[in-house]
Amino acid sequence: MKWHGTRRLGGALLALTAAGGLLLTGCGGGTDDGSKASDNAYDRGRDGWAPPPPAPERGPGEQDSREVAPDPDYLSTFALDVDTASYGYARRTLGEGRLPDPSTVRPEEFVNSFRQDYERPGGDGFTVTVDGARTDEEDWSLVRVGLATRPAAPSGERPPAALTFVIDISGSMAEPGRLDLARESLTTMTERLRDDDSVAIVTFSDEAETVLPMTRLGGNRGEVHDAVDSLEPTDSTNLGAGVEAGYETAVEGLREGATNRVVLVSDALANTGETDADAILERIADSRREHGITLFGVGVGSDYGDALMERLADKGDGHTVYVSDEEDAREVFSEQLPRNIELTARDAKAQVAFDPETVAEFRLVGYDNRRVADEDFRDDRVDGGEVGPGHTVTALYAVRTRAGAEGHLATATVRWLDPDSRAPHEETGDLETDGLAGSVWEARRGLTVTATAAYFADALRSHDQRYGSLPGAPGLGELSERAGSLADRSEDEDVSALAEAIRAADRLA
Repeated sequence: MKWHGTRRLGGALLALTAAGGLLLTGCGGGTDDGSKASDNAYDRGRDGWAPPPPAPERGPGEQDSREVAPDPDYLSTFALDVDTASYGYARRTLGEGRLPDPSTVRPEEFVNSFRQDYERPGGDGFTVTVDGARTDEEDWSLVRVGLATRPAAPSGERPPAALTFVIDISGSMAEPGRLDLARESLTTMTERLRDDDSVAIVTFSDEAETVLPMTRLGGNRGEVHDAVDSLEPTDSTNLGAGVEAGYETAVEGLREGATNRVVLVSDALANTGETDADAILERIADSRREHGITLFGVGVGSDYGDALMERLADKGDGHTVYVSDEEDAREVFSEQLPRNIELTARDAKAQVAFDPETVAEFRLVGYDNRRVADEDFRDDRVDGGEVGPGHTVTALYAVRTRAGAEGHLATATVRWLDPDSRAPHEETGDLETDGLAGSVWEARRGLTVTATAAYFADALRSHDQRYGSLPGAPGLGELSERAGSLADRSEDEDVSALAEAIRAADRLA
């Protein structure tokens, strides 16, 4: 078995744990907002083991005064991500009779494409659910960390929105299912937004143009419809110019107290002007940082610049989805965008602490581009992820437990900033070894769906030497049978679509 990025909790760490009593003290302190979020969650019945305490807050320019810090090898830290584009694009590719390029397969986006039944918080912030199940490989388990925000408020109760749509009208967008889908979707969405919402439209091909400045919808829907109807494909794809013009338009039409967002609709096949995501984002860095304008990427097309769109969204404090047909478009533009316009958390990060008394090694599945240095977890200057209401975020770990070990397994902590006050908050959840289900195939439905999606992504990447396989991974044939059975039991359309995608991959493999 090939393992890449696995962290082993070896003898040196155990020696450090035994000798470092002063360093490895319990987290009894409160969070930065004055609340006691952890409730000593790290220090419950673990024979004295606990992760390091929170680092003291430092002002700008201050250095960390600690001369010695505990080995961080039992920690895993990442920025939250609610992207789903990778799974949508894989389904589109399989539907066309092709296996997706392994480089476009991001397991966390497969996993996060499915609804979960995590408990929801009563207000802004997150709940933390940690569970897991044994795999068919001895001593290996899959551990799931689930984070959930509150349900989306009814449309009339959310803040108004100021949305700048940046629409790709290059020649490649003439293909059916691209610009025509965008036009239809924007027309439908315009009717779903409120009168006090605002919309601007910027187009780009070889150059960028503001077709519609920021316009309140009340009394002006006809003007918006006319602008949408005028969109026609033309020349090459200067995506950089489009993004830059989009942010300029968003800043010009900035509304205080509203959710200001740029929505990029493109196949991301940039071939003119600046084509590097970091360089594009550097040009609009001030707009993002000073005004808090987030980027929502909507990918379209059978040929799709997945890597560029994903990097733009990750670095632009937003996320991506992929739209392959009218049903997808209706869900994204008519349901997701109007419902989840506001944000409930900024710069959200998660950190999972594994207990070296019970865990021998672990591996985070996916999130390759979202890893954060362990010591930066509580440094709120370090970028995290932006999450809105109605979202769930799932992270999956492959974990090898020590033979016969019992007791505490892991503690997961999520940290985020209030979107308005920027005050930091934290919440935690724990898992004991006796909380592991006997088999991933007999666990709670949500965990089994998560495992199935992760195993599917793993199978699609299996022939690429850069990626290691998950423990207990079944072949595509067996996975197809298990997914079909799960779809029959759950009667869930999304799970049925997953089963169909696995069957298609099995036929093509």
